[in-house]
Amino acid sequence: MVTRWIFSRRFCSQIQHSFVTTPIFYVNAAPHIGHLYSSVIADAIHRFDQITRPAESRDCFLSTGTDEHGLKIQQAAIKHSTSTEDYCDAISTKYRELFGRFQIDYSRFIRTTDTDHRQAVQAFWRSLAASDSIYSASYSGWYCVPDETFLTDSQLKENERGEKCSLESGHPVEWTEEENYMFRLSRYQDDVRHWVKGLEGRRIQPDKFGRILLDWLEEPLPDISISRPMNRVSWGVPVPSDPSQSVYVWLDALVNYLTVAGYPKESFRTRWPPTVQVLGKDILKFHGIYWPAFLLAAQIEPPRQLLVHSHWTVDNQKMSKSKQNVVDPNERAELYTYEGLRYFLLREGVAHSDGNYSDTKVLRILNSELADTLGNLLSRCCGKALNAESIFPAVDREALDALKEIDATKRMLEALEEMPDKASSHYKNYNFYLVVDTIVHLLHTANNFFETTAPWKLKKSDNPADRAKLNTILSVTMEVLRQAGIAAQPIVPGLSKQLLDKLQIAPTARRWNDLQVSFRTQDAPLAQDECILFRRIMPPAQKSDPDQSRTEKRPTKTKKQAA
Repeated sequence: MVTRWIFSRRFCSQIQHSFVTTPIFYVNAAPHIGHLYSSVIADAIHRFDQITRPAESRDCFLSTGTDEHGLKIQQAAIKHSTSTEDYCDAISTKYRELFGRFQIDYSRFIRTTDTDHRQAVQAFWRSLAASDSIYSASYSGWYCVPDETFLTDSQLKENERGEKCSLESGHPVEWTEEENYMFRLSRYQDDVRHWVKGLEGRRIQPDKFGRILLDWLEEPLPDISISRPMNRVSWGVPVPSDPSQSVYVWLDALVNYLTVAGYPKESFRTRWPPTVQVLGKDILKFHGIYWPAFLLAAQIEPPRQLLVHSHWTVDNQKMSKSKQNVVDPNERAELYTYEGLRYFLLREGVAHSDGNYSDTKVLRILNSELADTLGNLLSRCCGKALNAESIFPAVDREALDALKEIDATKRMLEALEEMPDKASSHYKNYNFYLVVDTIVHLLHTANNFFETTAPWKLKKSDNPADRAKLNTILSVTMEVLRQAGIAAQPIVPGLSKQLLDKLQIAPTARRWNDLQVSFRTQDAPLAQDECILFRRIMPPAQKSDPDQSRTEKRPTKTKKQAA
């Protein structure tokens, strides 16, 4: 048995790498906006790690993929009149294509049908067996096929038809009796509780989900089934010692994180453990109790941190096929662009409570912040009307000193000095909406500076001092844009690249430590491509609702920070 002393001493590695994971997504249906949300969160963390880590330790790895085994997949393939293999290939391809369009910079896209994963699952099973954590028993209980899990009586309710169903998901259950292999979960309860409380109380983020896990761990944990009879669930990994049984789909799926690290080769430990695992709140128990217990039984260090996010509603209603309100990210991106939709999800999503998707809200935010606040500022600086030579001009020190006497300049320079540290802190706490708040606040001060100093008036003057002042205004504003572009790379990598390319910022000068105020001492040419960064989006006629657009408000920070 793993003792708490061994846990504390053995699993205290000094992590030098960055290893971020998304959950792998079940291929029983095409991807929706909730799947994309998990992925853009993980990608933002991964990209932030890439631009902040020193070159000598820039070992950053992001994994994602598809979960393709289990009874539900067998049934879905039959429903679609295709082979299980072809069905999995088709849906997995949809995920891979989606992640490509939204610039998810994954290092490995894993499928649980991959050969190396099958080998990893069987090796992990043998490791669990060697620790005497597995035994065979007759098992009976309520099984939920859509959720691929057994449920206790306390996890059940009756629906309106008087049928038993899952309390959490509402999916129907069926009574199942079969011979299974069981995992001694109860043996590891104390050690899992100790793990949850670790990392100075920041193991599970946000805190509310750590409290939920600890509440669950107050009750005795029953041992759990980790296999299914092959004659009932043939689409899975065979138990290595007993081909009449297949490995339970959730154990199979969780091992994917080991597979991508290179397990069972001993070299996997150079990447292990994951630094942060991103997951939705509906799979918290699997990742927060079962997963660390499995790893402890195998004498493998559990993940350093779990980041648990809430779900998305649509116009304040739960997404469901029956309501026909499932948001297809590919379809929405046709109107809002892939970068725009990615921005919205990270701008509006908060981990501790459900977000509300609204087309009206998407339009308002993208037009206000990406088109007007950011895009228009870049266009004005680079356009021929004010910048006929198309340059990133040098700053005139006398003109800058005079501009610093203006309150709008002082507010902008103060925001510019504060932005890197504030944004960095918010990134490290996974508060992406606050990162965006910080960057947008800086851009607002720059727009106010631009309006206050009125460079278009200086353009009409032949006075050399006025020309110097004009160029200084343009240069200082472009410095704000440069820093905003670098800081926003994890949020909108495509738009940030377009912005920084326009300003001719070298790819080697786009790291976090380049966020130091550095005013130009020499004129430098801008790129000659068009400088319209994000075009305003015109809604389809049937979705146009001016009154709603004027009255709808974004949730306040106080509400978001409450948890």
